[in-house]
Amino acid sequence: MIAAIDKEGSMAKAARSLGLVPSSLTYRVRQIEGALDVLLFDRSSRQATLTAAGRELLREGSRVMQDLHAVANRVKRVATGWEPQIDIAVDSVIIKSTVLELVESFFALKAPTRVRLIDETLSGTWQALVSGKVDLAIGVVADSRVAGIASKPMGDISFLFAVAPHHPLAKLKEPLTDAQIKAHRIVAVADSTSGQDAVSVGILHGQDVFTVASMTDKLHAQLRGLGCGRLPESIAKPYIETGRLVVKKTNLAPRIPNVCYAWREHAGSQTTHRALQWWLTQLASKKTQAALLNAA
Repeated sequence: MIAAIDKEGSMAKAARSLGLVPSSLTYRVRQIEGALDVLLFDRSSRQATLTAAGRELLREGSRVMQDLHAVANRVKRVATGWEPQIDIAVDSVIIKSTVLELVESFFALKAPTRVRLIDETLSGTWQALVSGKVDLAIGVVADSRVAGIASKPMGDISFLFAVAPHHPLAKLKEPLTDAQIKAHRIVAVADSTSGQDAVSVGILHGQDVFTVASMTDKLHAQLRGLGCGRLPESIAKPYIETGRLVVKKTNLAPRIPNVCYAWREHAGSQTTHRALQWWLTQLASKKTQAALLNAA
């Protein structure tokens, strides 16, 4: 209404363009001025000219109206089955660049669903799903006995014992014994869960430990020679090929975990959860699974 008056230059012309009688338009303008306790139009001449306050209201009001239209459109699209937000836990063994490629493809849908990614490790990835913190978890070692949680396998992840070329273990004959490994610090990724469910992997009894927050941190720590340990082959491979990491055979039992993607089921829900279904469709692809587990 205020924009129409500003465009037409008079109350009478604006009233005609809006299909109102001039008195009705004038009354509405005075109601707004009374509510704000300001003058929106300079009435000293026959021309209806916005005051500085009126100009600010028009500028900000236009922005607010655009936001309201955007919200209205978003609400309508959510009503068609799109969730307002989907929360996804990504384990540190998963190739993050591939996850971001999936996010990019999802955003291209112009869906109204916001995406929130959280980094988790070991049992923390699973617990994030079981606790309801996330809707979907990628890279978990799933427990199929939990009610309301479904899962499907993605494949195996091969771990290699590797050290920097200047690390003392790099020069020793293979296979390395437990005693030789135990004599050196191991780099371990902290389980992101809290409480008694936290687990540790590959640490020998009495071994010195350097604990880091993520698999990426573990990689960089081992590249610096700050410790030894097993790394996913997909993450370590480029550094092995360039000589920045040396693979060593050991007497340790091989670690080749089978990982899954898992999600919360919505039995009886009236919502179709279209965002979750889109992600599940992508994750069912063998090509996508391979890209999530392997850097190549």
